[in-house]
Amino acid sequence: MTEVQTVTGTIDSSELGRTLVHEHIFVLSEEMRQNYDTAWDDEEKIADAVAKLNDLKAAGIDTIFDPTVVGLGRYIPRVQRVAEHTDLNIIVATGLYTFTDLPHQFEHRGPGLLIDEPEPLVGLFVRDLTEGIADTGVKAAFLKCAIESPGLTEGVERTMRAVGQASAQTGAPITVHTNPATGSGLVTQRVLKEEGADLEKVIIGHSGDSTDLDYLSQIAENGSFLGMDRFGIDAYLPTEPRVDTIVGLVRRGYAERITLAHDAACYIDYFTQEEKAQIQPNWHFRHISDDVIPMLLDKGVSEDDIDTMLVKNPRRYFE
Repeated sequence: MTEVQTVTGTIDSSELGRTLVHEHIFVLSEEMRQNYDTAWDDEEKIADAVAKLNDLKAAGIDTIFDPTVVGLGRYIPRVQRVAEHTDLNIIVATGLYTFTDLPHQFEHRGPGLLIDEPEPLVGLFVRDLTEGIADTGVKAAFLKCAIESPGLTEGVERTMRAVGQASAQTGAPITVHTNPATGSGLVTQRVLKEEGADLEKVIIGHSGDSTDLDYLSQIAENGSFLGMDRFGIDAYLPTEPRVDTIVGLVRRGYAERITLAHDAACYIDYFTQEEKAQIQPNWHFRHISDDVIPMLLDKGVSEDDIDTMLVKNPRRYFE
């Protein structure tokens, strides 16, 4: 049993229930919103998010992890207002989302730089985990970073190493956005391990974009969870091969290393709602409950395996 921080307070890990480990409430650029989105209505967006999350709760999901960190538009006061009106547990993260460079505030600060000081990112992440995010009183419960097709750039490496150090100091688990086509899950494991992070408390995100069972098995053998977390984003990989990959992994004995999610959002400003529905019609919070789980069961995955992926593994991530 482990205490887990949610937006509305602390719960025991045994209370997580069925959990989707990689979902977002709001993904947006606050600068773009404040300067160009003249139609933005905070009350409308909050009400819409509450409705979608309550619908997800009605579908049998009890908890979501929201890895919306700096770089993706994290704004906890808005998330708090959503959390007040849903029984779904919302667990938020600290970290930094970049594929290349750090924000300018950090490029001259750090070990050996113009302002020579300990890595400032570590201090920010640890504070979010131990004291709370800004003045909201909400503590982050896990860490997030990213590595994409540009690879381990200077900014990405600094962020990843800071995440690893913060995890080693606090025991907080980690989720990483990766691009499996570049093998970056293995790079991530190497770097985080070098910084003292426990690989058994790491989700290698977006592993479900790959059908390479040998690559995925290697990540699992190294101890990390496989984030099969983009169900519904058919432009990257349709649902059926995603399901078949999980079936193959379960047959290899890796059910205890698999987590599930959609990487969906109540609101994302990359597209209009109409464009998203047209381009990715399955990219919504109920796709796993309504479509994916029945497909997995039809293909021979057991109810116990489903329970392992949705309940036991998210608990073990914290425990």
